[in-house]
Amino acid sequence: MKPTPQHHFSNLTIGVLELQGDFAEHTAMLRRCGAGKVTGVRETHHLQHIDALVIPGGESTVISKLLVDLKLMQPIQKLVAENALPVFGTCAGCILLAAQIKQRNEQARIGVLDVVVDRNAYGSQIHSFEVHLRSNRLPFIDAPPLRAVHIRAPAIVHVGERVDVLATFNHTPVLVRQGNILACTFHPELTEDTRIHKLFLEMVAQHKR
Repeated sequence: MKPTPQHHFSNLTIGVLELQGDFAEHTAMLRRCGAGKVTGVRETHHLQHIDALVIPGGESTVISKLLVDLKLMQPIQKLVAENALPVFGTCAGCILLAAQIKQRNEQARIGVLDVVVDRNAYGSQIHSFEVHLRSNRLPFIDAPPLRAVHIRAPAIVHVGERVDVLATFNHTPVLVRQGNILACTFHPELTEDTRIHKLFLEMVAQHKR
């Protein structure tokens, strides 16, 4: 992917799902990256006129219930699946995007990303950890490694043929892309590193052209 100058992000409107979790950190990071407008998504009409959607980390079961209660689930599914709306999910957002969850449960989810996830694969919050990632699949491979903060993180245990694995930890995918869908099991919004969010904004900018 050819890098897009940061000022080219100024014409983008990015929606951030503001139901639960660390949406404020995503909003701050996107603004820092030069996104022209960052708007909260809490109701269906908030989905109008956005160029992309970010689904933050938090409690996936809580976010799932609120998506259903507020009648946001199906409109988001349709926008992503039929209109190719770019979407970025971190941690709980990755779970909500996943087509399948390893544990048997009836949690409603957006389900547009062809992966299987194992919820809380690394244990409870006391087992949260941080690692540094390098990957030759990313456009900034010569830069310092990525800080990847995992908090009660899921694990991606299977990826479909359409999914491109961009980074791994202990041979397990932690950052994946499927078309206009980007997902990671960690929290880039909790660091000072803007590269993952800029990668997403580049995806959005190219989609909008």
